[in-house]
Amino acid sequence: MSWFSRLSLRGRTLVVGGAASVVLVGAAVAIPIPYVAVSPGVTYNVLGSVGDAQVITFAGDGVPAGADAGRSGEGNLNMTTISISDGITLFESLALWASGRFALAPREDYFPPDQTIEQVEAQNAQAFRDSQSAAEIAALRYLDYPNVVYVGDIAGGSPSSGVLQPQDKIVGLDGAPITDFPSLQAALAGTSPGQAVTVTVDRDGQSVDEKVTLGSNPSVGEQGVLGIGAVQRPQAPFDITISLERIGGPSAGLMFTLGLIDRLGGQDLTGGKFIAGTGTIDGDGKVGPIGGVLLKMITAREAGATVFLVPADNCAEAVTQVPDGLELVKVATLEDATQALATLRAGGTPPGC
Repeated sequence: MSWFSRLSLRGRTLVVGGAASVVLVGAAVAIPIPYVAVSPGVTYNVLGSVGDAQVITFAGDGVPAGADAGRSGEGNLNMTTISISDGITLFESLALWASGRFALAPREDYFPPDQTIEQVEAQNAQAFRDSQSAAEIAALRYLDYPNVVYVGDIAGGSPSSGVLQPQDKIVGLDGAPITDFPSLQAALAGTSPGQAVTVTVDRDGQSVDEKVTLGSNPSVGEQGVLGIGAVQRPQAPFDITISLERIGGPSAGLMFTLGLIDRLGGQDLTGGKFIAGTGTIDGDGKVGPIGGVLLKMITAREAGATVFLVPADNCAEAVTQVPDGLELVKVATLEDATQALATLRAGGTPPGC
């Protein structure tokens, strides 16, 4: 390093500063930062097909006439997504941000530090499956399909523990048909704690009779109880399948529900319009907020949508950056959404954000 000692103070400063700059630039180019880039994702028409497969299909007896007919090209109900880019460097993040099509978010918002990427992906996949189940329940309830009663939670030590199973469909009690909550309550009304009853359930497509010795619960009076968390939900006599690969999260619930209502209800909800949207949904038809609404609006508009259904709790964010030519429609419930679509079909203007 004799050459370095012979340099002037200014020279040594330039050498040290230049070396430090090289190291910093190298780090900015090569080392990932603790942020992810969030961008517009893909969008699919739930009334149409992806590749050769329809997004929504039905199988079994009792499928309404015309439900299997694809509607691609006759109006759209598009679910929307965002895309997450992980492992970006500082230079990459600056370039992505400057493009105006990406937002930067802390990596822990999408990949919690106490979970592996595989665990996060598994949770997102489960949330997507749960959204499909909730969409099916909400749509069938909206269309007035008959209710059935399922076994939900079974507490340890309850009369039904080890006898009934979660997801058993209760179809009879001591010969009395069970079709909903009132019929189950009526069948139990004349029983007593300690009495043995025969509970007939549909388990994996098989009819099974199980003997349950009823327990007691002071909160319901002197009658016997099964000791289960009974769940009532509508059921179709046919199977419903929603097929989309590599999509995660619950935010497509609203659009899946509308797609099912369109296909099963015998009415074109779109009126020939290209409608997109987002939002979670529960079995009672409540629409919940989602993340990335601004980016999903970009996805929708670039695909050709002219109307975008926005969860009510996302409206304040949505109005800050509306793509040209995109009408925002505010929805807090499934009823809001169907009424808004009816208004659009009639040529009116539904409530906006």
